[in-house]
Amino acid sequence: MIKTTIYYFLILLLLNCSAYAAAMTSTIDDQKAVEVTVYNSNVGLVKDTRRLELPLGVGELRFMDVASSILPYTVHVQSLGSPEGLNVLEQNFEYDLMDSEKLLDKYVGKDIKLLTINKDGDKKEIVDATLLSNNNGPIYKINNEIYLGYPGTQILPEIPENLIAQPTLSWTYENNNAGPQTVQVAYLTDNITWQADYIVVVNNDDTKANIDGWVTLDNKSGATYKNAKLKLVAGQVNRVQGAMDAMSAPRMGVGLMMAKAAFRPQFQEQSFFEYHIYDLERKTTIKDNQTKQVNLLQADDVGIKKEYQVRGDENDFFNNFNGEEAVKMPVNVYLKFRNSKENHMGMPLPSGTIRLYKKDAQDSLEFAGEDTIRHTPKDEDVEIKAGEAFDVVAERQQTDFQQNNRSFETAWEITVRNHKDSGIKVGIIETVNGDWKVLDSSVPYKKINASTIRFDVGVDRDQEVKVTYRVRVRN
Repeated sequence: MIKTTIYYFLILLLLNCSAYAAAMTSTIDDQKAVEVTVYNSNVGLVKDTRRLELPLGVGELRFMDVASSILPYTVHVQSLGSPEGLNVLEQNFEYDLMDSEKLLDKYVGKDIKLLTINKDGDKKEIVDATLLSNNNGPIYKINNEIYLGYPGTQILPEIPENLIAQPTLSWTYENNNAGPQTVQVAYLTDNITWQADYIVVVNNDDTKANIDGWVTLDNKSGATYKNAKLKLVAGQVNRVQGAMDAMSAPRMGVGLMMAKAAFRPQFQEQSFFEYHIYDLERKTTIKDNQTKQVNLLQADDVGIKKEYQVRGDENDFFNNFNGEEAVKMPVNVYLKFRNSKENHMGMPLPSGTIRLYKKDAQDSLEFAGEDTIRHTPKDEDVEIKAGEAFDVVAERQQTDFQQNNRSFETAWEITVRNHKDSGIKVGIIETVNGDWKVLDSSVPYKKINASTIRFDVGVDRDQEVKVTYRVRVRN
């Protein structure tokens, strides 16, 4: 009886050791679903769900077809049906991928074969050789002679154990779930990001615009995600290592003259923590080394306002320029619109690049400028700098300067000339730091905030307007 018990114990021990030694392999063929959440800071969350049948007890699993840019310390594994029945005891990430140089390096000092074929291709010869070195070209020992750069194709007997064809997670696990089970593996990966791109087509009188929003997704994570559920997160998510560089891939052009069919939003937007999630309501395939664009929004007849602005230098109020000639100042052109439902918008807008287009006299659409916008919630204003006005000229001249200790009193004359075919309005904006007071001005002004004053003036076609004012500043 004792001998029989010992016999069965040894049999069970051997079976357990065999199960532990024979590692199982899971590939993308086991995948049942994949979900990718991409952040606009060059990081993504992958949730890979597979159907596995693992032996009971302690074993080893090689989980393949993961992103090569995976952050292995972020991996989380759970059995969806019975989480308490599957535990990962140890995890390794194998990323020493094979190539021809690495393979040869592993065979330095070992015997290999060399295959040569004559130029007619009808005669083959295989010789035995010892690879002595693979530094700046292989060196062989053949028949007790040393050959440098011997012709032929190297034939290796096998792939070394410490080289793999693709990145692989290797787990030592303890499984108490009998039969098939659904296992979800979640991990973060670098080198996947997205950004919003907007196309704004302005009407003839610059009062309305049609706006198309696009999501530009760039995947360099080292994996392809087939039929993936895609989510995008907009917002500044803090990371310990700091935000990664913005997407560097060439930006794709979007169709400006696409047919305006009835638009059904593809993304469902929702608030999440302090961010916003855009959930694509269909599955999509995200290939490795691919830039993909998906339509985010379409809005027609969005009310816009065109504005000309002239901005002075905040340091000029402490320097004496009296007597110097007037200095020409750029006249910047801005477009503004309200991101509200009443203005046919209202979706929280992710940060991105916004490009302006307008038709010329020949009804041909032309590029009119671009700018970047920050994350913009609903019911907030969007301001776009288009460029500098060609036919509007502004000059600024200091006409008086007085200093008494730390008190500076300066007088200014700002001239605006309009050479356009119609009248315009120009906002003259001055930034004044310190303790300041406007002593007099030729036109009314607004105090925008503690350090900004603004003069709004109208300038008829082919006319000139002068604005004069005096200000006292104490620093």
